[in-house]
Amino acid sequence: MPPLPAQQSTTHPPRPSAEHPARRTPGFPGPRLRARAASATVWYLRLLAALNIAAVVSLPFREEVHEHNAGEYFTPYLATAGLVSAALASFLALVMRRRKRAAWAFNLLLSGALLGLYALALTRDAYREHLFNWLSALVTALFVAALLIGRREFDAIGDRSNPRLALAVGAGGILVSATLGTLLVGATNKVPGATLQDRIAYTLLRGISVGPLADRVDTVHAPRWVDVIINILIAATFLLVLYACFRAPRGQALLGEDDERRLRSLLDRHGDRDSLGYFALRRDKAVIFSPSGKAAIGYRVIGGVSLASGDPIGDPEAWPGAIDAWLTEARRHAWTPAVMGASEEAGTIYSRHGLDALELGDEAIVDLADFTLDGRAMRVVRQAHNRVRRAGYTVRVRRHEDIPDPEMALLVDRADHWRDGATERGFSMALGRLGDPADGRCVMLECRDAQGEPRALLSFVPWGEHGLSLDLMRRDRDCENGLMEYMVVELLLRAEELGVRRVSLNFAMFRSVFERGSRLGAGPVLRLWRSVLTFFSRWWQIESLYRANAKYRPVWEPRFLLFAKSGDIPRIGLASARAEGFLTAPALPGLPALPGRRRSTPCP
Repeated sequence: MPPLPAQQSTTHPPRPSAEHPARRTPGFPGPRLRARAASATVWYLRLLAALNIAAVVSLPFREEVHEHNAGEYFTPYLATAGLVSAALASFLALVMRRRKRAAWAFNLLLSGALLGLYALALTRDAYREHLFNWLSALVTALFVAALLIGRREFDAIGDRSNPRLALAVGAGGILVSATLGTLLVGATNKVPGATLQDRIAYTLLRGISVGPLADRVDTVHAPRWVDVIINILIAATFLLVLYACFRAPRGQALLGEDDERRLRSLLDRHGDRDSLGYFALRRDKAVIFSPSGKAAIGYRVIGGVSLASGDPIGDPEAWPGAIDAWLTEARRHAWTPAVMGASEEAGTIYSRHGLDALELGDEAIVDLADFTLDGRAMRVVRQAHNRVRRAGYTVRVRRHEDIPDPEMALLVDRADHWRDGATERGFSMALGRLGDPADGRCVMLECRDAQGEPRALLSFVPWGEHGLSLDLMRRDRDCENGLMEYMVVELLLRAEELGVRRVSLNFAMFRSVFERGSRLGAGPVLRLWRSVLTFFSRWWQIESLYRANAKYRPVWEPRFLLFAKSGDIPRIGLASARAEGFLTAPALPGLPALPGRRRSTPCP
């Protein structure tokens, strides 16, 4: 095999279990107490976020809290009746639920310092006489104690660049927010004679709380809506800073040369188990192996989601070890684990490791032993095949390794030209490259018109020794209708020449909905769901893809989406859409574009 581009290897050392090592540590506090203490900190932050939002929305509640704070009282940790505190508590609850170590340290530092101030204040008679101050100190102390008891639960690490990014975001955000707020205050101030320093001080104090804190600046009196806007701007800045502080590592390490060599070795022995196995060789994926090295999972981290695709590669007996290692890695970095396009066999094993399943659709697989063009059911395909053949079109079927370099360069250029849009789509069922010498066993179908000009091409990746899986489908928009049906039929008729016994075609999303929803006796819910999918098929190829595959009378193999929590499905959906190329992050002027999918350059 030709040498591959040198990249960072992502083979990880095996870990003894998918569970946190801290949870198996004996002694006091026990695992159950630590888990409950960690959960208590999350629920405390959620409660404080709700109370702060209620105080911002409800004027009587807010005035009561502000009047209370204006006297010789103090409130528990993060109870300030401000939008900034509400945003801060909400975000901290989110990252604490993901057990991030940096969030734990941030809370301990802030609440611990506040508890020290409360303890110092309670030594003075003016504060010691009020029972509410003791209650506030007690609640804050309980929160600090829960942090200390549950500290081993918070072991998810962050990105090393987070502190620098947080400083840059904080400095820029405060500068922009303070500038806009100061301009608004200067334009709407009802008290004459305020200096620039007074307006800046008022803006910064009002950004912390909409309460009486900023009222100490006597030379400024701004309208209520200005106070709210300033508070929102500062709250947004805090959220951006916190995101920069606690964001998960981006998983930049990609498939390395040694990883690819090991994966190809596993595919040589077990590649016939899954039609999507070869797509694990995408070089925008990372890979993690089981402790025995007999199984592996390819994944890509997108938006904090560790997105795997297809089944694990290798010996099924070693799949649990690879799944344990992958889930442990996801927990260690606070990534959300998800699998796209798993088979029923793999989904059953994933479910034993705590993942739930949702059926996405079905993969169309044609068994060549049962394929025929005869019969009424194949009339449409047969007519399309005969019409295109009479128009003078011809198909040439070759392995990639048998195509001379100049011809392959021409095909790659035509494929890029025929692509719909600038984005290369596909992740779970696409290789993302064409013409790489390392993929010599792939099969190319080249279709030319009567004048000998290339008009369409299909590329298939190996599926074990006797199978093919569709990778790329491109055609000239001005070519004859039915050209793709003609090419697929030509492949199926000539497959024996290549030693191929089965071919995996496109994936039909929600196929069962279209099939069962059109039957007599379908229920109202199923019919409504089918109508919704039919409506969206105007923009996305949902129903048409199912109809196109159904022509060949395939065997339908269900594929599943696997996830840990139902609440993560929207986030997983966005990550999947980005991975498949349906959503792209816009590039800002003056900044480098985010890494996207592109055709890999051939190996030297």
